[in-house]
Amino acid sequence: MLEGHYVVGLTGGVAAGKSAVERRFTALGIGVHDADRAARAVVEPGTEGLAEIASAFGPDVLDSSGTLDRAAMRRRIFEDPLARKRLEAIVHPRVRQWMMNHVRADTGPYCIVAVPLLVENLEHYAWLDRILVVDASVDTQLARLTQRDGIDDTLARRMVANQSTREERLSIATDVIHNDGPENALDDAVKNLHEQFLSLASHHG
Repeated sequence: MLEGHYVVGLTGGVAAGKSAVERRFTALGIGVHDADRAARAVVEPGTEGLAEIASAFGPDVLDSSGTLDRAAMRRRIFEDPLARKRLEAIVHPRVRQWMMNHVRADTGPYCIVAVPLLVENLEHYAWLDRILVVDASVDTQLARLTQRDGIDDTLARRMVANQSTREERLSIATDVIHNDGPENALDDAVKNLHEQFLSLASHHG
């Protein structure tokens, strides 16, 4: 509920097909503002975000070119839950500000904000008008993860378990795309929702 903007939140479990849905909205000319992209942008060299990370964690989390060494940072936060919290306290507010700035600059009829961990951060996104959840069964997620990423079933199950549950995601949804079938089935689903969102946005005041 940002004045003058109609905003749809997009989320889904790992390997549910969120990126495939994003691509289809983009192809229809709709602005998609992605939290993963924001998280990279706010820690690029020269940003306040990166300077604060280096100050909090020391220069060994930067590589030789002064860029964030993601592997080193991952090891740090994997071993130390407090480090994860410190990193999130630096990055997350900047990600939300980046998203809001991009939404405000968006001139389309409506736009999409893609947030993988929307359930976990819902209180920070009270300004969304609707929430679209891309849903897939756990079996589908596991099959896609093992095929797509070449990982074993144990790691795939851990990745699924590390996120909010399917039920938690569906409980916040105003719209759902069920994506257990072939990817091209998403074409019609996205087109139908696009028409619906255009109509809703046109009456939004």
